[in-house]
Amino acid sequence: MTIWIDALSWACLVGGGFFCVVGAIGLLRMPDFYTRVHAASVIETLGAGLILLGLMLQAGLTLVSVKLLMVGVLIFFASPTATHALARAALARGLKPLLADAGSPSSKP
Repeated sequence: MTIWIDALSWACLVGGGFFCVVGAIGLLRMPDFYTRVHAASVIETLGAGLILLGLMLQAGLTLVSVKLLMVGVLIFFASPTATHALARAALARGLKPLLADAGSPSSKP
């Protein structure tokens, strides 16, 4: 049984690390503020969530798992809320999203 828990835990840790790396690359490669905010929200929500789940599986049924669960709940509610507030504040200040031009090849059907 412990082999299955360890394997699932490591799968969550590796998956969370993968999403964190992909989100970090997205932060560097994306062209405008709104797409960068989206990449950052992927890191915080999915990457950190999987890492916390993997750590909870490693900790077992202890007080450490309860603390990790509380951190996960905080991230789960605060991260999307903060991302939404940042995007709305930027839009209210007049920062326009970078959209494809009408004549660009990527905008044709």
